[in-house]
Amino acid sequence: MTQPLPVRARASRYRSVGRLLVVRVLGVLAVLLVLSVVIFSLMHLAPGDIVKNLLGNRPTSPEAVAAIREQYNLDDPVWLQYLKWLGAFLVGDLGQSIRLQVPVADAIGQRVGLTLTLCALSFVIAVVVAVPLGVHSAVRAGGWADRTANSLAVLGLSAPTFAVGLLLLYAFAYYLRIFPVYGAGSGGLDTLWHLVLPAVTLALGLGAIVVKLTRTAMIRELESDYVTAARARGIAEPQVQRIALRNAAIPIVTGASLVLTFLVGGTVLAETTYALPGLGTLLQDSVLFKDIAVVQSLTLLVAVVIAVIALLADLAYLLLDPRIRRGGLPA
Repeated sequence: MTQPLPVRARASRYRSVGRLLVVRVLGVLAVLLVLSVVIFSLMHLAPGDIVKNLLGNRPTSPEAVAAIREQYNLDDPVWLQYLKWLGAFLVGDLGQSIRLQVPVADAIGQRVGLTLTLCALSFVIAVVVAVPLGVHSAVRAGGWADRTANSLAVLGLSAPTFAVGLLLLYAFAYYLRIFPVYGAGSGGLDTLWHLVLPAVTLALGLGAIVVKLTRTAMIRELESDYVTAARARGIAEPQVQRIALRNAAIPIVTGASLVLTFLVGGTVLAETTYALPGLGTLLQDSVLFKDIAVVQSLTLLVAVVIAVIALLADLAYLLLDPRIRRGGLPA
């Protein structure tokens, strides 16, 4: 018996969505594989002897050199070293930190909570402030509010993270003494209070991007034919703006998801400026002390997080745009 057309159409639509997801996931895995090769190769491309780089300035002995060579499989061919390292990474064995003398997974686990909290707080502040500001700027395009919002966005995009951090530190921690100068606090609300200034520092740059995205998307929707038709039918302006914002949400949400990667680089500078014991300072200290196991694992983990964010942004676009679910747009 022949299936009804709507059932066949839905099945075809699901297959199209499935193919799109498979292509996206395979693309992400391919990029991560290439990045893993590059990250692993950095250890062998570094100038000097690998064992001396790993041992640093500590006094060496033949036993210590032999232990390092055995720990990092340095007597094996390079391709075999890479396969062993990647295999261990995939099962959660990130190696041992020479500087901290603890497993890399433990060193990262002790600091990841602070960094995630900082990123989440920064993102919330940026979105809560930037989206309404971008909408108001689009509705009042050309007015003083629009010019002010654009000026703030340009300032937020141009100002270096460390410079903004130092300025906020001087104004609100040293001069006005409202916020603490440095550190992560003693936990709970005290930690959140210590993270306010670093979060605002990161949110300024991220929010500037979101303001630009929101303004551009809203202006495009407000100039669309359906908005003109809605106004001609006498629909109230606030309702028209809500309809336009719902349609503009597609580029806003996906764009905001992608600019989350801005926080990855900015976190290192913010944590250094405010002396926060997070992943940013861990990466910086590990680079300075040539703790290669930590640098390799943390760099690859950051790449995985960025790739997952990009994949989630694609999925958000898929969920928000019905044209793709109907197969109307190419994958």
